[in-house]
Amino acid sequence: MTTDWLARFRRYGAVQEGHFLLSSGLHSGVYVQAALILQHPDEAEALGCALADLVRPLHPDLAIGPALGAVIVAHEVARALRVRALFAERADGRLALRRGFAVAPGERALIVEDVITTGGSTAEVAALVREAGGVVAGVAALVDRTGGRRAFDAPLQALLTLDLPAFPAGACPLCRAGVPTTKPGSRPGAGVGNPNNPP
Repeated sequence: MTTDWLARFRRYGAVQEGHFLLSSGLHSGVYVQAALILQHPDEAEALGCALADLVRPLHPDLAIGPALGAVIVAHEVARALRVRALFAERADGRLALRRGFAVAPGERALIVEDVITTGGSTAEVAALVREAGGVVAGVAALVDRTGGRRAFDAPLQALLTLDLPAFPAGACPLCRAGVPTTKPGSRPGAGVGNPNNPP
């Protein structure tokens, strides 16, 4: 299954090579732009169903992910599980529940991500759920690019587990080699730094 999903991501150009400044601030020679496969509704549905099948035994009451990248994934997973879909978005630099979204005490929440790099956003969403009195039933991601090294206080399931090294700028071999950087992604300030290497 891993090989099949990787091939599908590559088919849509969702796995790219170059020199990327990730939203975490780390640098990497590989970027996974899940939006390029998720823009196709049939693929988004298939990804959501496959991920839902992995986490169904966790019996979540809702799926929630950080905006912007995880919104579609959380929605498709929730649809397959027949539960609510929420998303958290940044306000004053912190992820928050807005738009009237709420997690009720005791509700089991599945934290959903498109791509896990450091797990920082995932941990922020988990904290929101717990602050509201909810229970983090598990974490689900399309891609875990840490090679399975990032641990959470709940079970993690990913469709693709890839070992894609990421480096602080001072330790980046691509920086030392003088390779220009591209800053893809959806966080404020993100943009394409090299028109010949789109995100």
